[in-house]
Amino acid sequence: MLHRWRLWLAMILLLSAGAFAPLLWQWRVEATYAPSTFSLEQAPMKRVAIVLGARVYSNGRLSGMLRDRVETAVALYKAGKVQKILMSGDNSQEDYNEPGAMMAYAVGMGVDPADIQPDFGGRRTYDTCYRAKQIFQVDEAIVVTQAFHLPRALFLCDQLGVDAVGVVADQRRYDPRSIAWSESRELPATLAALIDVVRRAPPPVLGEPIPIH
Repeated sequence: MLHRWRLWLAMILLLSAGAFAPLLWQWRVEATYAPSTFSLEQAPMKRVAIVLGARVYSNGRLSGMLRDRVETAVALYKAGKVQKILMSGDNSQEDYNEPGAMMAYAVGMGVDPADIQPDFGGRRTYDTCYRAKQIFQVDEAIVVTQAFHLPRALFLCDQLGVDAVGVVADQRRYDPRSIAWSESRELPATLAALIDVVRRAPPPVLGEPIPIH
C-alpha cells in the first residue's frame, strides 16, 4: 500500500512539473529581456527598426495593434533613432499582404520609401528574426511590437544572431477579448520559440540576400 502511494505521489509531482515548466520558461524569458525593453522616448539609436506584422483587413486597413507598431516605428524614424525600417509580415496568399499595407501606411506618414524594406516572408516571429539576419543581414535592431510580444521576439532575435532591443508599441487600449487571446497565446508560443531555436529549421521562404544599406 505504501509503495502504491509513493508511486502516485511521484506521478503527481511529475505531472505538476510538466504543467509548470512552460510558465517557468515564459517567466525566465520575460525577466531576461525586460532590461532590453524601452519606451519610445528611452529607446537607444539603432540603424534598423524591425516591425512585426499583424492582422490587415480586406480593405487594406491595419488592425489597431499593427497600426500602433507602424506608427511607433515611424516616430523612431522621425526622431532620428533609426535610419531604416524592415516591415515584416505575412504575404502567403495573393490577396493578403501585410508588409505592403504596412509600407503604404508608413509612406503616407512621410517615410521615404527608399528607407523601407518590405519582408514578404515574415509569416511567424521566428521567420522574421531568421530572415532579418540571413536575408537582410541585420546585425542589430530595434524590434517594435506590443509589450506582451516583445520578450519572445527579443529571445528569437538574440538566438538567431540579431543584437536587438525592444520598443513597446502599445499606444491605446485594445479590445479586452483581443488582448486576452494574444496574451494567453504567448505561453505556448514562447515554448515553441525554444523548440524553434533548437531545431534552427529554415523558414518556408528564403531567397537571395538583400542587405539593408
